Parts: sequence; C-alpha cells; structure tokens
Amino acid sequence: MNQLIALFGRAFLYQRGRVAASAFLLFFAALVGFAETITEAGQANSARPEWTRVLAVPAASVRQLLFDAYQRAFPRVRQEQKVAIVGIDEKSLKAVGQWPWPRNKLAELIDAITVFGPKAIGLDIFMPEADQTSPERVATNLGSAAPELGAALRMLPGHDARLARALAQSPSVLGAAGFGFETLITSAGMRTWPVLAQGADPLPFVRRFPFVRASLPELQAAAQGQALLSIEETAVVRRIPLVAAVGDLLVPSLAMEMLRVASGGGAIELAADRHGVRSVSVADLTVETQSGGDVWLHFAPEQQGIAAHRNISAATLLSGKVAGEALTGKLVLIGLTGSGLNDRRVTSLGESVAGIEIQAQLLESLLDGRFLLRPWWMKWLELGLLLGIGALMVWRVPNALRGQSGAQSQRPPRVGWWVIAVVVSVIATGFALFYSTGWLFDGATMSIGFAGLLASLVSSSTLETENDNRRLALEKQELREQAARLAGEMEAARRIQLGSLPDASRAFPGERRFAIDALIEPAREVGGDLYDFFMIDQRRLCFLIGDVSGKGVPASLFMAVAKALSRSFATRLAGGPAEIVSAANLDLSRENVETLFVTMLLGVLDVDTGALELVNAGHEGPWCLGADGSLRQIVTEAAQGGPPLCVVDDFSYQVHRLQLAPGDRLCMVTDGITEAMDRTGQLFGASRLREALATLALAPSATEIRAQVRRDVGLFVGHAEPSDDLAILIVHWKGSSPSA
Repeated sequence: MNQLIALFGRAFLYQRGRVAASAFLLFFAALVGFAETITEAGQANSARPEWTRVLAVPAASVRQLLFDAYQRAFPRVRQEQKVAIVGIDEKSLKAVGQWPWPRNKLAELIDAITVFGPKAIGLDIFMPEADQTSPERVATNLGSAAPELGAALRMLPGHDARLARALAQSPSVLGAAGFGFETLITSAGMRTWPVLAQGADPLPFVRRFPFVRASLPELQAAAQGQALLSIEETAVVRRIPLVAAVGDLLVPSLAMEMLRVASGGGAIELAADRHGVRSVSVADLTVETQSGGDVWLHFAPEQQGIAAHRNISAATLLSGKVAGEALTGKLVLIGLTGSGLNDRRVTSLGESVAGIEIQAQLLESLLDGRFLLRPWWMKWLELGLLLGIGALMVWRVPNALRGQSGAQSQRPPRVGWWVIAVVVSVIATGFALFYSTGWLFDGATMSIGFAGLLASLVSSSTLETENDNRRLALEKQELREQAARLAGEMEAARRIQLGSLPDASRAFPGERRFAIDALIEPAREVGGDLYDFFMIDQRRLCFLIGDVSGKGVPASLFMAVAKALSRSFATRLAGGPAEIVSAANLDLSRENVETLFVTMLLGVLDVDTGALELVNAGHEGPWCLGADGSLRQIVTEAAQGGPPLCVVDDFSYQVHRLQLAPGDRLCMVTDGITEAMDRTGQLFGASRLREALATLALAPSATEIRAQVRRDVGLFVGHAEPSDDLAILIVHWKGSSPSA
C-alpha cells in the first residue's frame, strides 16, 4: 500500500503536476461529451452503453440548472396574444360534471369555439374508446328491461358521431400519445398529414414510438389534423419535440400541426443532414431544432401579461359569456386545467402549470419568433474552449505557482484571480448569448472543469512545495551545521545536543496520568549526558537517562546516536526494555571507532497500571520517593541489568520489574550530581543526595523535586567550575485517570 501511495505521489508530481492535470482535463472533457447523451433523442442515443449515461448525469444536471438560470434571469416576454386556452377547470367540472364528459358536451364546446372563427383548435385530449354515455351504448346496456326506451335511444344520434361532426366543421387537431409498449387501446399507426423530409433520413435522430394511443378512427377521419402530445418525460419540462415518429411514420407535434391547419393546410417540411434534424418548417415559419427534432422551450411566467380572455373556463364559454375577441382568429387549445386532474408539469421557471400551458407556451414562443437553440457545433465549441484554456492552464499555472513565468516574477495568488476572471467570462458569455440570440452556451460545466483543474495543479504545487521545503530544510540544516563547525565545534555541538532533547513542559499536553521534568547542563559547551522520554503507545511511557564517557564533540555526537537508536528501537521492537538496550548496545558497538561507552538507565512504565520495567546498563540506581513519604534507592541485584553499552558487544541485559503506587516518583541522576565538587574538592556524594531527596519525599510535583535537587547542588558547588556534565530526570506516576 505504501508503495502504491508513493507511486501515486510520484505520478501526481511528475512534470510538476502537468501529467495528472492533463489526465483530469481529458477525463472531464469525456464527461462533458457524455452529458450530451442525456438530452439527445433517437436510435443512436438509445444504443449507447448505460454507463455513459451514468457518467453524464452530474455534468448534464449542472448544465440544465444553468439553462434554467438563464430563463429565470431573462424570461420570455409575451408579445401579441394569439393563443387562447379553454380549460376544463374546477368551475367547469362543477357546472357540467366529472371528467370525462359525454362527447356531445365536448362537441358543444367545440361548436361554441368554432362560432368565433379561430385559426385552429387543438385538443390536448385523446379518445381511444367509444363514449359509454352515447344513446346507443345506453340502449344496449338496458337490454330487454325497457324495449321502448331502448328503441327511442337508438333513434338519437350517437355522441361520437356528434363529436365527429363538430370536428369536421372546425379547424380541429386531435392529440395522440406515443407509447413504448402495446396495450388494448394502442395501435401501430395513426392518421396524419405527411411530413416531408429533405436531406438525410431523420428517423435515426428523432424520438420514435412503436405504438400510439390515438382517438377513434371516425374522430381521426373527421379532424383536420392529428398530432403527438408527448413531451419530455422528466420532472422539469425543458424540451419538447416538434416532430417524432410512430414506427416509420413522421408525426408532427400539436403546435406544428395547429400552425399547419391555421396556415391553410400546407405540408410540414423537415430538413436533416448527417448531424440530425436541422429545422422544421410550416408555411413561412422555419424553426431551427436540435438534432432530435426538438426545441428548448423559452418560458414566460404563467401570469405575465395575460389578459382576462387568454385562459377561458369551459363553463364560461358554454354559458355564452365570452367576448368575440377572445377567440376570433386565435389558436385555441382545449385541455385539462383542474388541479385534481393530475395533468401538472414543472417548467424551467420553477412553476407548476397545467400540461396544456406547456403547449400554449410553445405556440406563443413559435409565433413570437423567440426560439432557444443549442446548435450541434456548440458542444464542440465548448469542448474546444475547455481543452484550449485547460491546456493553457496546465502549461502556465505550475510556473506561476512557483513564482516565476519566463523571466518575470509573478505572485501565485494572481493565478486564482486569473481563473476567476475566466470563469466569470464564460458564465457572462452564456448569459449574453442567451439574451441576444437565444443560444444555450454551457459555461457552468466548463467553469467546474477549470476549478477542478486549478485544484489539481495547486495540489501538485503544494506537494511539490512541501517536498522542496523538506529538501531546503535538510540543506539549511546542513548549512547550519557547516556554519556551526566553522564558528566553533563546541558551540555547534551544544546546539545540536540541547536541541535534540525533548521539552518536558510541552511533551505531553493535557496528560493527567503522569508528569515528567528533566534538566541537563553540560560542564562546558557540550557534554555526554543524555535523557529522553516518549510514548511507545497509548499506555506505555519510555524514559531513559545516560552518561557517555569523555567530553566534547565526540561524546556529544555519541550521546545523540545512543539516544536516537534507543528511541528507534523502542518504537519498533516489541520485546521490552531488555531488547531495546541489547539492540542499542549491538548497534553502537559496531561503529564505535572512538571506543566510547555509555551508562544508561532505561525504563518502560505502564501509565495505566503503574507496572515498571527497568534495565540498568552500568548506571547509578534510581531513587523512588513514595507517596507515603518513604525514600529508597533501587539497587537490588536484579536491578543491575549489566555493564555499560559498548563494553560487551553482544550482552543480554536483564529486566527489573516493580510496581509503582499512585503518587510514587522516580528520581534519576548522572554522576555529575553525586560527583559535583566545591572549591575544596569535596564531592556532593550520594549521602547528600539522599538527604536532599528525604526533604522532598512529600513534594507535590516533579518540577519541585528537580528544582530543589539542582538548587542544593548549586549551593554546595558555589562558584566552583563544573567538574562534569549533570542531568536529572523525574518521573511522577499519579495513577490511572478516569479522563484518560
């Protein structure tokens, strides 16, 4: 795993992150390309692997949200009102009765509209079954129960025939629904005026339905036209086809068929090339489309500028309370608008509207000449910009992040501002193109790609900077050591020695189970005394104190090596103190060209239980200050672990185990304490140390013990020159803490 991480790190930093950033750029460009598959129609799109659709979802979602934002910022403004909606609303249901109404009542509604001379009447309704309320159907259901009534009913005209007559006498267009599967009331075809295709075959590009649910044949024959009502099958309606196919038959949408009927019955024409459907034309209106023959709807707010007679209740119309200008010369849509009829759709503006409102919005957009379009070449333009600007970033940003670009200096923060400016520019370009031409330019997905690319390059630069900093730190350390050697061997060694020792006041912040204090004072600039303490794991504390033979730089360096080896083996070996000291002894003996040796006392304390393991390699035994005021020196035979390190190369040291009581303190010193001399040459000695510790048996803290011992030695030595290095290490076990 570490090798894989290292390999990934090297690959991520290769060529200062350019290779990794280029791989991200190509992968993101592929996602952007796949995003087009979400909105394309036709056989070519349906044949694509499902995994491409899954990858395309995030980019397509961001794109659609941006296009919705365009519309919310610049909604379509309605021009001259040429569309009217006759809605079957709650008022109509209350006045006439529940839906579906008898067909004769629907015929009355169509007749009432026809009186005003509309250009076309589109029914957002399909009627695939016979009207069960028709007189002949009621007579059949009566059977022999009322023969006279049945005979009278059969003499009355049928509701379907009545509706067919109304359709024939009006510029009517029936709606039908495309189905992907067969049912009892679907068919494989429908009656419709042919759509004339020019150029390439459009069938592979348009949306195709194998079956259709259309109205009764006699109604189809009576109507002036028939069209598909199917729209985008998503939660939010953004696109609607102007032409689709049922089997191999091209069928227009309701809006296009109504325009055909309103213009006098000329054929609808479709132009296609190798990129798909390019345009759909009727009369003198030509609409550029997407490759699947669909268009992006430009919505206006439902209530924006709507006159009182645009949305008309069917009940109001049937009661004769509608003015003539409301319907005369208009394109009239009949559909369900009642909230309980479950024909509600959400637009790009976030409004929930009736399904018939979608058809009305499309008609208004076509008549106002306000089309939204995403040309087939737009995705290639976006990919080109993404790859071009991305490649420029890959080439320039690493140099800028390093603070240089060519021969001129450049501050790294400017890179971020440059990328922000690019992002703002492409987003602003998208809004400008939408406002001026109705083109849909995706700057959001591109901006996310730029942001991700910048993040990749910054991450690579940060890692590279960290590596450089580490290298510089090593070089700086080498320069410091070289400068120290030039300035003086002793001063350099002193800094190295004291800088390598841990600081007891900052080593274990928040620790309540134990406390540590330590002190080291070389007799001259440097010395051979050492101490160390660190946690092996969550509960084991390792501490050591030692004294290297000799003085000066060799002793100081030998002390640093001994300390480093002891720490290294303590963290890597599981055998305890004996194995740690034995391993350190073996390694030190191999490279001991100066034939130095070191006495060492090393212990491992379980800070939860107080169990202590000690190894004494020729060092003075530690003093134990009990919590009860007792004082004793641990100098038992078992405590004599063995000779100093580097005396016997391959020696197996023994472990002395004992149990500390809560509050016990261990005081460990080097011979610089007991052999400290005053001006007369007298030694401080072990007896004075015992007396000093006896007065501190009940001292509350390790710091007080360390300070008092050093103070007593200092008072004894006075102004005499130090005769040897001295070190003190105090370990105070307080006992297991509940918080720990």
